[in-house]
Amino acid sequence: MQMNTPSRSTIRLTRRGRAVLIATGAVVAATAVAVPLLSVESEGDTRPTSLLIPEGWRSIQVYEAVDKALALPAGSTKKSLGKARLNLPNDAEGNPEGYLFPATYPLKEKATPESLLSFMVETANQKFGGAPVTAGAQRNSMNVYQAVTIASIVQAEAAGKQDMGKVARVIFNRLERGMPLQMDSTINYALNRATLTTTAADTRLNSPYNSFQRMGLPPTPIANPGEEAMRAAINPTQGDWLYFVTVKPGDTRFTADYAEHQRNVAEFNQNQKNQKKPESGQPAR
Repeated sequence: MQMNTPSRSTIRLTRRGRAVLIATGAVVAATAVAVPLLSVESEGDTRPTSLLIPEGWRSIQVYEAVDKALALPAGSTKKSLGKARLNLPNDAEGNPEGYLFPATYPLKEKATPESLLSFMVETANQKFGGAPVTAGAQRNSMNVYQAVTIASIVQAEAAGKQDMGKVARVIFNRLERGMPLQMDSTINYALNRATLTTTAADTRLNSPYNSFQRMGLPPTPIANPGEEAMRAAINPTQGDWLYFVTVKPGDTRFTADYAEHQRNVAEFNQNQKNQKKPESGQPAR
């Protein structure tokens, strides 16, 4: 495959740290469906006693989980936002995305959507509002809300905790150089999906969350990050990386060299093709 020199139209960083080029249309991985919609702890057949919100869930997934946990009609929790008094930062403009902190929450007998969402936001404020996060954000010339936004992208893009600091560094390096982030996780958020494929047409989406077309950070977080992702966002690993690709599970490669990145992408694409080949002795379909 012939590839040109890097430009804003060809560089592509993708979800879960897997990077490809727009021209390839290669398959990428998504995380939002990697966990079950609802995970609760219960005693026998009685009412659930707790609700688990995993790291990286979007707000809409949290709303659906609360509806199920409280046996409410679909959409009830989302509708409750209008009367929920959530202690959100001003920058959030009433949108709790990023502040529904992932944790296990008790389901008390009188639990309501409002009480659960408020508990999640207060937990996020405790985790994100302390001096270490505030100082870390200031040290990187941003406010806490921007740090949460970066953490949400790190949560979506990193293949594992060991890569989070490097993914955060790629984000900072690209922002500092005036490069678009070009990450599929932001497009998937705009389209409310978790897909294995992002097309060139997708990257032309007219949305403030299209980080292929828009410069800087998206206007809000794109998920609810955990503490590890936030630590990476305020203390990114030192390095000059601009590109990364998970060639295979456990093998994410970061580089500042575009030609090297192309070779890594080619290896990733070949691995994807090999996985799709029929098993030995099985006819091709």
